[in-house]
Amino acid sequence: MPKKIAGPEIERLIQLLSRLPGLGPRSGRKAALALLKRRQELLVPLAQALANAAEKLVECPSCGNIDTVSPCTICADPRRDRSLIVVVEEIGDLWALERAGVVSGLYHVLGGHLSPLDGIGPERLNIGKLIERAAPPVKEVLLALNTTVEGQSTAHYLTEQLQGRGLTVTRLAQGVPMGGELDYLDEGTLAAAIKSRRTL
Repeated sequence: MPKKIAGPEIERLIQLLSRLPGLGPRSGRKAALALLKRRQELLVPLAQALANAAEKLVECPSCGNIDTVSPCTICADPRRDRSLIVVVEEIGDLWALERAGVVSGLYHVLGGHLSPLDGIGPERLNIGKLIERAAPPVKEVLLALNTTVEGQSTAHYLTEQLQGRGLTVTRLAQGVPMGGELDYLDEGTLAAAIKSRRTL
């Protein structure tokens, strides 16, 4: 059992930081130390920002994005192309596409992918709402799913569910490697994949 290096409040901070993606115990300690050393300029504002976000955070009832307003900023934007819905697995994928600046349509967050081995079936994902939304003025549903086996089987399932609705179902094309996750791709690769999308 590792020795305690500080009081319970600091230990708790290290423990929580260590649970963030990309951080482990060592990185958690480094991050905690940086915050503690710069208490007024980093720790206090971060604590206030986290408290505000936790208090005001809501899930968009339309697309599943998270924001502090409902509907989310993207869904409420009148300049968005309402004939296009881009389906993504996770919110990080939505943010990656927005950073790339190549999508002008609306989004739909599934909340994961189908994975029978893990007990994740269609009822565990935000698929029902997508089927509801796939009606005029929507003309195209772009499946911007990860190119993993699970992502591809999810795309196949969604294509079947969306058939006969009078809309085009497309998917990302070149630039997205098999097994690649959208959140880790650069903006140029995402732009090429969006522009070269193809019909399923």
